[in-house]
Amino acid sequence: MGGDPYVSATVDERGGPEVPSMPRDRAQVPDPYGDRPLLTSAMTKGYDAVPDEERDRLRRYLEAVVVARPAPVHTAVAFNAVYFGYDLGGDGYGGSPLCLDDFPVVTFGECAPVLPVGAMVCVATGSDPLYAEIVYREGAHPKVGALGDVPAWVSGAPAGAGGPGRPGDGAAPRRRELLVPDLHAFGPALSLSSAQLLRLRTRRRWINEDGHVVVEVRYPSQEAARRDDLTAYAEHLLTTAREQMLSPFVPVSLAALVGGTHDDDLRAGLSGLLGTVRGALNSSADLRTWGDYTMTRTSLADCWRDTGPLGGDDLRSLAAAVERAATPGRRRYGLTMPVTVYTAVGPRLRAFPGATEVLRGVGYAAAVCRANVALADVVQGDSDQGLFESGSRITLDDAFEGGGVWRSHHPGDAEAHGEPLAPAGRGWISTLPATSEPELEAELDPVNLPLADDASLGTGELLRSDAQEIVWRAPLRLSQLIDGWFPLQPYVVEELRRSHGVRPTVRLELEHAGEALDEKEAVQEVVAELGDTSGRLTGIVWPGDFFPGLMLELRSLRGGSVIRLATTSLEERVLVGDRDTGHCYDPCVLTREDVPGSDRHGDSAVGLGPRQLVMRTVRRCGLLTLEGHALMDRSVLPSAVYGRRPARSQAAALESAVAELLAERLLEPVLGSRDAWGQPHFPPHDGQRTIALIGYRPARPRVIRPWGGTEPGGERLRGMQFVPGHLRRLRPGCSPSVVQRAAFREHCRRLGKADGWELPYGYTFVTEHTRGR
Repeated sequence: MGGDPYVSATVDERGGPEVPSMPRDRAQVPDPYGDRPLLTSAMTKGYDAVPDEERDRLRRYLEAVVVARPAPVHTAVAFNAVYFGYDLGGDGYGGSPLCLDDFPVVTFGECAPVLPVGAMVCVATGSDPLYAEIVYREGAHPKVGALGDVPAWVSGAPAGAGGPGRPGDGAAPRRRELLVPDLHAFGPALSLSSAQLLRLRTRRRWINEDGHVVVEVRYPSQEAARRDDLTAYAEHLLTTAREQMLSPFVPVSLAALVGGTHDDDLRAGLSGLLGTVRGALNSSADLRTWGDYTMTRTSLADCWRDTGPLGGDDLRSLAAAVERAATPGRRRYGLTMPVTVYTAVGPRLRAFPGATEVLRGVGYAAAVCRANVALADVVQGDSDQGLFESGSRITLDDAFEGGGVWRSHHPGDAEAHGEPLAPAGRGWISTLPATSEPELEAELDPVNLPLADDASLGTGELLRSDAQEIVWRAPLRLSQLIDGWFPLQPYVVEELRRSHGVRPTVRLELEHAGEALDEKEAVQEVVAELGDTSGRLTGIVWPGDFFPGLMLELRSLRGGSVIRLATTSLEERVLVGDRDTGHCYDPCVLTREDVPGSDRHGDSAVGLGPRQLVMRTVRRCGLLTLEGHALMDRSVLPSAVYGRRPARSQAAALESAVAELLAERLLEPVLGSRDAWGQPHFPPHDGQRTIALIGYRPARPRVIRPWGGTEPGGERLRGMQFVPGHLRRLRPGCSPSVVQRAAFREHCRRLGKADGWELPYGYTFVTEHTRGR
């Protein structure tokens, strides 16, 4: 751990020797391991809740990270930098005490679990371990041609699709993906030499010739495959990387920021932090984004001025080629047929002379993001909603496959158009069976929106699998409550099938924490319907107060035919919408499925009044956050309720219902924004058109008051800020006091860690305290 020469050695009563500090005449960039942590409790509530001073400190650090990193910085990678303590002096994460043994291992060419952008991994090699951070990922479908030519059905296809109109098995889809690891993210000490990397690239056994990793990713469900990058990364942190996230060695732990380790608190706090990081990146005038990837405007300008491979000249050629791709040549009689061409950016860039070296390592991510920004700028600046003077319409069709698939269609004025930068997946849709207009209207009617089918519900989270038992948990879904069934974990399916056949009778024992169950509910004989890889229990009689979203923990002893199912109590009862419960629940499932018109007797909007229709639609169709909040564009509510433009009387009734719900604070007015892809965002992003949202907030967030008392404070507390306990770097030669070592051990115990944790070398611990603003 290197020190800074510009330091002082004063002593702080809370944390031992002072943190190394920059002199006043030098530009200061905040440090995650500095005297004041970059992440604060306010940031767990989202960007809008953060004071300006804290926003500014976070923004300045993230701007420095984007400048320092060689690849575009994804929001998940930016979160890693501030949360795990990325050192801007050249050591990267090598200067932070991460436990490398906890990293998942990824093997080139083999099956892998979901590894979202931001995941820290160990790339398997034949000798030295290769530690890396995944900084970019994209689909690597084998059907994409060497020049970027893409079959129509591949563009926008769901994971596991087997061909035109064939979506494949939705239960456990697989998708071939290219992962770009930053092999130098952990500093020189944990990086291989250029000669070693060259040998690995040449052999193409552990990484390919470009230094990338191609794997076949297996998803637990189609729902998981459709998650956006940030949702997938949040799930990764809460499951696979949970120990890493809750480590007391990070600058300031999420558990300390939210005041506990309960899953609901962690999930809500993590969602707020990710939103805050994204808001800080979007608010910078020096940065530019493509999706969730951020670059400096200076680097983009330098690229346009560059006359070398993949510089400005090549980007102009790319834009011209995409525009001309579908334009027919002259024909003898002037007759032309409609032409549609799909082009994948990543493979197309490889066709430019001299591009091979530029596309090695993280340079590939930078080149792909710059190319997409260039195409987007051309479409926005030189066309009318994607329609060019040549008669061709250019739109982004798939934002993931091949680095982004762009659709060129001629004649473009003959087809309906929407936002040209909103990935529409028209390629895949064009291969599906034609749907009549009335059927399409019913399909899009959110009031009758069907819940996820059985295949996409998933089997939940595996907690433990050892020689004695298999333990997993999952939320109860509405369809399961209605039809009396529950999915089995694949390991349990394999165990039961081997021991008892394909349709055994299983003893199901239910325990409802703090509640007495009827004998017929407590012990049930149910049937296990087992397939090759999936299965479910059928014929279950669910207790009367079980509801959609209730978290269930299940245990199955190996070799036995008994499954124990239990609920978990909350410390305090909570009111979530209309649901008063004292048991753990999944906030997302509860918001989506425990809506008016839906209960164990069925799921229908028939007979609902305007107020109930509004609540049902906002909760079913709104933009869903990790903590179960639903946010919906107010302008589309009437058409979303009825699937068409409503009659004047219907629209008036809905508007009146909305006004009542807002007045009663069952819904709340929120400002959001709409991006270039037509997607709504909250909090609103700078530079985007502001729109009115309706927000459904199911439960009031718990207020953490570490200075004592549970009620909102009086005047004397105003202007005070709570600073959670956090690690801080020491200057070389300094060491923490005995008091601070003991305080850190107590901090670890509060985080649920066992005794024996000691401060890492080179750090002290700053105890929690309040400070004036």
